[in-house]
Amino acid sequence: MSDCYDNDKPANGQYDLAVIGAGSAGFSAAITAADEGAQVAVIGYGTIGGTCVNVGCVPSKALIRAAESLHAASAAERFDGIEVQAKVTDWSAMVKQKQDLVDDLRKAKYIDILPAYNSIAYLEGKASFADDGALKVDGKPINAKKIIIATGTRPALPSIEGIEDVPFLDSTTALEQETLPESMIVIGAGYIGAEIAQIFARAGVKVTIVSRRGLLPEAEPEIGEALTGYFADEGISIVKGITYDRIEQIGNSVHLHLNSPKGAKVITAEKVMIASGRTPNTDQLNLKAAGIDIAGNQGIIVDPQMRTTRDNVYAAGDVTGNDQFVYMAAYGAKIAAKNALNSNSLSYDNSVMPAVVFTDPQVASVGYTEAQARAAGFDVKTSILTLDNVPRALAARDTRGLFKLIADAKTKKLLGAHILAPEGSDSIQTAALAIKAGMTYEELGSMIFPYLTTVEGLKLAAQTFDMDVKKLSCCAG
Repeated sequence: MSDCYDNDKPANGQYDLAVIGAGSAGFSAAITAADEGAQVAVIGYGTIGGTCVNVGCVPSKALIRAAESLHAASAAERFDGIEVQAKVTDWSAMVKQKQDLVDDLRKAKYIDILPAYNSIAYLEGKASFADDGALKVDGKPINAKKIIIATGTRPALPSIEGIEDVPFLDSTTALEQETLPESMIVIGAGYIGAEIAQIFARAGVKVTIVSRRGLLPEAEPEIGEALTGYFADEGISIVKGITYDRIEQIGNSVHLHLNSPKGAKVITAEKVMIASGRTPNTDQLNLKAAGIDIAGNQGIIVDPQMRTTRDNVYAAGDVTGNDQFVYMAAYGAKIAAKNALNSNSLSYDNSVMPAVVFTDPQVASVGYTEAQARAAGFDVKTSILTLDNVPRALAARDTRGLFKLIADAKTKKLLGAHILAPEGSDSIQTAALAIKAGMTYEELGSMIFPYLTTVEGLKLAAQTFDMDVKKLSCCAG
C-alpha cells in the first residue's frame, strides 16, 4: 500500500473482526473493536476515508462557506451606510483550497490514525463473499470470526432515457469542476441537490432545479415552500410536478425534455448535475449467494443490533440505506462492533436524530414531522413562529425562516422540532435534548434562554402554542 499503514496479521492467522469499508463507519467499527482488544482487519478499496471526507461533507461545506461569503457581501446592503462587493476571481483556486483541506483531513483522520493501532491491519482490495459465506479479498480468503459491512454508497442514476449518453455531473464531479459553467440543471431537490445548487448559483451560475415533488420534499411543507421562495430570490429556478421524458446533448448544451400538466417543456443548460439520491454499494459483494438480504433500495437489511440475515455478519452506515449521515454511520458502526465482540445487547436508536441541510437559511430537524406524528396516532398540536418574531433575526436584518414545533396535544410533550434559519444548525441540538428529556412545550417555554440568539426562537415557538408572543416585551417570557 502506498499511503496506508499495514500491520501484521494475528499470530493465529485469524482476525476477531473484519471490516469491509474504510470510511467513517468502517473506521468507527475498527477503532471500537481495537479498543476492546480485538484483532481487526480493515478492507479498503479505492481512496481511504469514504464519502464524508473525500466527496461529501468536507468538500461541500468548504465550498458552501465560500459561497456564503459572496452572498454576505450583497446581503450587507440590508444595513444603511454599507456597500460591499464580492465576486469569484479564480474558481479553480477555490477548488484547490477545498481539495487541500480534503487531503489534509484524510491524512489526519484516517491514514495517520492507523499506526496508532497495532491491532488493526489495513488490507486493500475488493471484498466479496463466497457462496458458503466465506470472506475473500481479491479472491484470497480472510479468516475472521465476525464481519461488519460498511461499504457506503455512491450517486444513484435516475431512470431517464438518454442519461447514460450525456456527460452528466454528480455530487462528486460537480465539486471538482475547475471552471464555472454559465448554466446548470440540477436533477433532484433533496439535500444534496439543494446545497450544491446554491453553491453554484451564488458563484454566478444560472441554476434550475428539477424535481417531481419540489424542494426538500421530506421536510415540513412550510419549510420547503419558504426555502423555495428564498432560492427564487437568489435567481434559482425550481421546476416541479413533472415527469421526465428524455435528456440529450445537442452541441454544447444539455436538453432535458419534461412532461407536466401544462404540456411538454424543454430546459437547456451547459451542464447537468444528477442529485437524485445515493445507492448502497452492495452489488459487488455477492450478498444474495451468501444469504445476506437487501431491501428494495439495495441497502443491507439489519435488525436493531445491526445484524444481517447471516450469522456473525453485521452492517452499518450508509450501506444499510438508512439514516445517511456520517454521525449516524459512526454511531451504528460502534454498536455493530460492540455487539459483534460481546453479547448483542446494544440497540440502534434513531428516535432523536438531528438532521441538517446546509442551505442558507439552514434546515434543521429532529423527531416527528407533523404528518409522521399524526400517522403514529398522536393528537397533534403545532406551533409555527416566523423569524420576524425573533429579536436576533431582526437585529441581523435577516428574517428568512421559521420555527415549527410538534407536540402531543394531550400531554403537551414535544414530539418534533423543525427550524429554517441562517443559524438553524446550531439550535437543533437544544430541541433534541428537550425531546430526549421528555419535556413539554410549557417546560421549554419557561426555560431561561440567552437574549438575541437564534436558539431563543425555540423558547418563543414553545410559548406560541398558547400565547401571542407579539404581545410580550423584550425578555418578558
